[in-house]
Amino acid sequence: MIDWLRRTPVDPRLELCGRQVPVTIRRHPTARRMTLHLAPDGSEIRLTLPRWGRTSDGLDFAASRRDWLEGQMAHLPASSAPEAGGMLLYRGQELAIHWHEKARRRPALEESRLLVGGPQDGLAPRLKRWLEGEALRHMEADLAHYCAAAGKAPPPLRLSRAQRRWGSCASDGTIRLNWRLIQAPDPVRRSVVAHEVAHLSHFDHSPAFHALLAELFEGDLKEVNRWLKAHGRRLYSTFG
Repeated sequence: MIDWLRRTPVDPRLELCGRQVPVTIRRHPTARRMTLHLAPDGSEIRLTLPRWGRTSDGLDFAASRRDWLEGQMAHLPASSAPEAGGMLLYRGQELAIHWHEKARRRPALEESRLLVGGPQDGLAPRLKRWLEGEALRHMEADLAHYCAAAGKAPPPLRLSRAQRRWGSCASDGTIRLNWRLIQAPDPVRRSVVAHEVAHLSHFDHSPAFHALLAELFEGDLKEVNRWLKAHGRRLYSTFG
């Protein structure tokens, strides 16, 4: 037994970079091997097992990859709140934050800068609310577009602040989308919306689901997935 691995039947954890990180175990019916990922914000280790895989073997596998996981943890972008004179990521573009106390409190987009006023100590919360409002506005339009293409009535849409998922579709049809996607390029955000709309017809990841998703989404799915894999963690570096 490896002594730095902490196991309990309901709450397995690994020690990474001096802290205990939860291990979330998922069994996938079509998986042929064990896979391991670190959540975009470093909050958990995601272990996927084949249906026949033993939990103990999976945890041993995670333990054997400790060095790799710690390397992934070390490369997580540092979390930092936006500030006057800094930059804010919006739809794949860096916006310069131009603050003036007497300007309007509600941020205003002017080409490649964001003009915002009000007390400087409340700047970060105002910018976050603006991003969430922009996320809702664009995602509602995306949802209407893809639902029309799929022949579905737009379901209820909720913004998500999840630390682990970009989107989800509940059994009642409600779609939840991570507001942080407003920071990503438009095709990345739209691919997630299209993914969840496809789940309105196929509540799985079957060939029929993937065929519908490819029909709905106008971009390159492999390209946007590569972007999320390479840059998704950055979307968590602002506002925590």
